[in-house]
Amino acid sequence: MRNQIILTFLIGTLISCSSDKEIQREPCPEKWQLIKMSGNDANIPPSTGSDMAWQESYLLYPNGTFTKTRKRDNVTTEENGTYAIITLSDGKYLELVYKSKNDLIGNCTIEAKELLKITSEKELVGTWWACDGPGLFYEKVEYNCAKI
Repeated sequence: MRNQIILTFLIGTLISCSSDKEIQREPCPEKWQLIKMSGNDANIPPSTGSDMAWQESYLLYPNGTFTKTRKRDNVTTEENGTYAIITLSDGKYLELVYKSKNDLIGNCTIEAKELLKITSEKELVGTWWACDGPGLFYEKVEYNCAKI
């Protein structure tokens, strides 16, 4: 009887320690970092890096959601929503729809959304400057998935 208990325990231990289980990881989001700001005045050169009025980035998740983060005057603010790639008469755009109106939205309307023109696989350009907002240029950067 004792041998049967030991044998059952050993079989149970071997089965529970099986390495057949795979860890499922979510695909890594894309990160788009603000790299340059410009104004409407051609006489003022664009600012980059720490010379910009604020730092900001977007994380675009594979499930169609995003997070926008802005750091200004040592205060970090985040907002979330959904996104889609849309085609307009002059090209492709990233359309970001926020859950509610907030201060991070840079657009020319009262809607809780932004449009960023997709100029290449590595660059997005904000459309806010069409109505006297700053020109915002974003670059796709490597993102370390271990952070999430």
